[in-house]
Amino acid sequence: MNEVYAGTLEELKEKHTKVVKGGRHGIAVIFHEDEVYAVDNRCPHLGFPLHMGSVCDGLLTCHWHHARFDLNSGGTLDPWADDVPVYPVKINDGEIRIILSPKTPPSVEKHKNRLKEGLEQNLSLVIAKSVTGLVQAGVPLADIAGIGVNFGVRHRWNGWRSGLTILTAMTNMLPFLDRNGQILALYQGLVHVARESEGMGTRFLAGPLPLSDQDEAPSFERMAGWYRHSVEVRDVQGAERILLTAAQSDAENSQLAGMMMSAITDHYYMNTGHTLDFHNKAFEILEKIGSENRGLILTSLLPELSGAQRSEELHSWQAPVNLTELLESAFTDLETIEFGTREAEDPDHILETILKDDPAQTVNILTEKLRGGTSPVSLARVVTAAAGERIARFHVQNEFRDWITVLHTFSHSHAVHMSLKRSLSRPLVRGIFHSAMSIYLDRFLNTPAARIPEAGLENASNPDDLLDLLDRQQQTGEAARWLAAYLKQGGDRRALFNTLGHAVLREDAEFHTFQVLEAAVAEHEEWNGFSGDFSERAKDTMLFAAVRYIAAHAPTSREIPHTAKIAMRLSKGENLFEEE
Repeated sequence: MNEVYAGTLEELKEKHTKVVKGGRHGIAVIFHEDEVYAVDNRCPHLGFPLHMGSVCDGLLTCHWHHARFDLNSGGTLDPWADDVPVYPVKINDGEIRIILSPKTPPSVEKHKNRLKEGLEQNLSLVIAKSVTGLVQAGVPLADIAGIGVNFGVRHRWNGWRSGLTILTAMTNMLPFLDRNGQILALYQGLVHVARESEGMGTRFLAGPLPLSDQDEAPSFERMAGWYRHSVEVRDVQGAERILLTAAQSDAENSQLAGMMMSAITDHYYMNTGHTLDFHNKAFEILEKIGSENRGLILTSLLPELSGAQRSEELHSWQAPVNLTELLESAFTDLETIEFGTREAEDPDHILETILKDDPAQTVNILTEKLRGGTSPVSLARVVTAAAGERIARFHVQNEFRDWITVLHTFSHSHAVHMSLKRSLSRPLVRGIFHSAMSIYLDRFLNTPAARIPEAGLENASNPDDLLDLLDRQQQTGEAARWLAAYLKQGGDRRALFNTLGHAVLREDAEFHTFQVLEAAVAEHEEWNGFSGDFSERAKDTMLFAAVRYIAAHAPTSREIPHTAKIAMRLSKGENLFEEE
């Protein structure tokens, strides 16, 4: 048995505390109330040496942040501190020996439980430590995200919002990030879920229809009709019960997506595009973590619908050009079109038409392309490229808050594109037109239009140079010029994705910055496999959009990622309390 000699009992009675070799940081051996205890000498909170603490009434108190630990079990009275490992003690003939196997060794299950506790109590450091431990233990990254998703959809009574969207977006980014980036991505998403859920109350479901084994469930088509009507009249409870019944059937996720997206696109650009984006993200995370709790996850989207803004009711969509009248006529035409599978021809012409000041021309060209056999997915991809142009060419003379206006259009366009790939339903095709009209309404935010810069830097081969640049405020133009040089010099785009990820994850980024990062990378990758000048233009546009948006919103105080860095340093055994 692996053990270490800790001296004599008489010696310990005199000294009360001593440190012996063992574990990663030594073991504190403590004599208290005629008993000998052995605990890891490192406070599990922030690593302070516990032999420098004090003992009273069976409790060991760390003197840095006053975390308290039961000497016998190592359990803490302070949930933010974590339990300290304790070691069995043997005393024979007055000699003390410590068995170098903790009574309760670290385990994946313990890290998972601590992550749940961190989410429940909104403890950022606990979340960071748990994520670090789980990633280092080799737990599938999607499983870690799934813990946060299943918590968030239960413990926020008004449902899916930005926290779960950030977690999903960062889960999508995981393949493009290095190991530290993956830890930061999961941590950032989980922290936002915890913060958004704190004090929001548990969500209780109405339950599916009470069908017995002998009852035949309503047809999916009938349930889809019921659902669509319930959303139309803002009957969230009715929609919830229908959706739970459909989710418990053998319906595919693509069918449920078609049903739900049809109800959303019955109205225009709901909640500035967030509604459709949230729906898309919910289906994306189901693809990552599995459909075991799909009813719970999908019904979390419904509370928002009770008061969702419908843009056809807004003045801006009715005057000076009545966009609703223009679109309703086009949607009547859609009913007669058999959708084709061809890639969009003349994508440059389509994009330039969308960016012009003539919504009727835009509606006409979209309708003509669909009637001519262009795939809705292909058309949505081009429309999303146009939305990306609005961000890439956003001029800093506009009000700062208008960055979010063009971002909303871009994230909506991206959601339409991804959703059509999942479920090619006729009603969802209307979302392409909604995106195009929002791009039209954003036209003045490109007046004047920022120019895509020419490469001017002599050397921009190292993506980390971008991080140095973004340590300073108001570097939007400089960051774009750096990117132009990087691309001209043939810089590795995968390496750039990782750098862009770290540029966001090291900040206290706001919700929309996470959105632009993930959507830009995803849309960039969607153009892989296509050849020609337009695909290269589209990919570059995505990168300029992301870089300019991120640069405009950096740097921040970086409080959130600082906590994650502490957790990662602790996992490496670094001593945070020592003077640097």
